Amino acid sequence: MAEPLKGSVLLVDDDPAVAKVLGALLGQAGLSVHTASRGDEALALLGRKPIDVVVSDVRMPGMSGLELLAEVGRSWPDLPVILLTAHGTVPLAVEAMKAGATDFALKPFDREEILFSIRKALLRAQQPEASRPPAGKDAGSFVGRSSAMSSVQALLARAAAGTATVLLRGESGTGKELAAKAVHDASPRHAGPFVKLHCAALPDTLLESELFGYEKGAFTGAATRKPGRVELAHGGTLFLDEIGDITPQVQVKLLRLLQEREFERLGGTQTLKVDVRFVAATHRDLETLVREGTFREDLFYRLNVVPVWLPPLRARPEDIEPLARHFLDVHARANGRPPFTLTPEGLATLCAQPWPGNVRQLQNFIERLVVLSDGPLLTGDEVRRELERQPGIIPLLPAPAPVPGGPAAAPGASEGRTLESQRKETERQALVDALKSAGDNRTLAARLLGISRRTLYNKLEEYGLV
Repeated sequence: MAEPLKGSVLLVDDDPAVAKVLGALLGQAGLSVHTASRGDEALALLGRKPIDVVVSDVRMPGMSGLELLAEVGRSWPDLPVILLTAHGTVPLAVEAMKAGATDFALKPFDREEILFSIRKALLRAQQPEASRPPAGKDAGSFVGRSSAMSSVQALLARAAAGTATVLLRGESGTGKELAAKAVHDASPRHAGPFVKLHCAALPDTLLESELFGYEKGAFTGAATRKPGRVELAHGGTLFLDEIGDITPQVQVKLLRLLQEREFERLGGTQTLKVDVRFVAATHRDLETLVREGTFREDLFYRLNVVPVWLPPLRARPEDIEPLARHFLDVHARANGRPPFTLTPEGLATLCAQPWPGNVRQLQNFIERLVVLSDGPLLTGDEVRRELERQPGIIPLLPAPAPVPGGPAAAPGASEGRTLESQRKETERQALVDALKSAGDNRTLAARLLGISRRTLYNKLEEYGLV
C-alpha cells in the first residue's frame, strides 16, 4: 500500500461533479484539498492559503487553465501546476509544458495516474529553495561587463549554431538554465519546444517515466500511454538539469539515447526515434564522480562535447554593480515602487559580500531591499540593516571594532544572549518585518524572505505569529 501523500492541493474545475469526486479522492489519499470553480477565485485563494500543488482543468469559462498557468507562473513561479484535459494529444502536452506546466493528466482521470502525477509534483515542491532555478525572465545572469561573462556569451553563441550536446557547469545560482535557454533561442531549433527536466528532484522510477514516458499498464497508475520529455522535445531542445545526480541505472539508458537518438517508453517494446538537441547542466565535479565510479566515463564524454563554465559571482565582482542596478529597476517596476538609487557606500557594501548563492542570491536580496526600504536612496546603512536581517542567507556583518580610547562595553552586556537566542530573535523580527512590508500577504512575504510559502507557514507557527 502506498504511503499517504502529505501536502495541500488547489483543485480548479468548473464542473462541480468532477471537483467533488476528485476532491474526495485526493482527500482519501491524505491531501488537504481546496477547491475553486474559476481562475480568479483560484488566484485569490492562492494569496491566502499555503498551496503545494495546483490541479486545473484546461477548458473553463472566463480564464482558461493555460491562462491560469501563466498567472501562477508570474506570481508563484515555484508552484507546480498540473493540467487536466479531455483532449490528451502530444501537441497539447507540448503547449502545456512550454507554458510551464509540471504535468498533464487525461479526463476521465484514473485514480492511480492522478495520484502519481501529484506525487511527482510534491517532490518538486519539496525541493530545497536554494537548488531551484531562478524564476522569471529578468533573472539577469547575463547582465554585466566582465570579460568572463563576455567569453561565456560568445561561446554559447557559437555552440547554438550547431547540434552538439552542450554541458553547462558551475555553482548553483550562476544562470545555467538561462544559458540553456539562450542556446535554444539562438539555434535553428528556436521555433521548436524547449523542454526542461530537473533530474535531482525525482527518484529513479519517476525520473525514467518523466524522461521516456510510459505505456498503459507499465506500472500502477499508468492508466494510459503518456509521452515523456524526450518525445515532447522532438524538433527542439531537451534541457537536463543537475545531470550529475542521476543514478547508474538511468545513466545507461541516457547513454543509449545520446548515442542512438532512440528509446522505448517504459513498459513498451517499440523503439522510437527522436530528433532532439541535448543541453545538460550540473554543479557537481563530474571528473571526480567518474574517478569514484559513480558516473559513467562514456556518458561523461558524450555529454562533455561543448563544455561551458559559468563563473561564480565572486569571480566577476565588476558585474555586481550592473546586476544590482538591473534588479533594482526590475523589482521596483514589478512592485509599483519609484526608481531606486544606490549610494556609493551602499554599492560598496553589496560588492563586499561573498554571495555564495551567486546571481540568484543577489536577485532575491535586491527584491527584499526594494520592498522593505523606504527609498528611493539606498544607503550603506540600509543595505547593512537588511543584511543583518538575513542571517541564514548572508553572514551577519561583524560589529565595528571599538574606537581606541572609547568607552568599553559594559560587563555582562551580552550575558544570557546565546548565539541561538540572537538568531531566533533576528529570524522572528525578519518574519514580522516581511509580513508588515507585504501588507500581511503571506505569499509576497515568503518571496521577500527567499523561502517557500510552506516554510513561511511553518516558521509563523514556530514563533506564534499565525
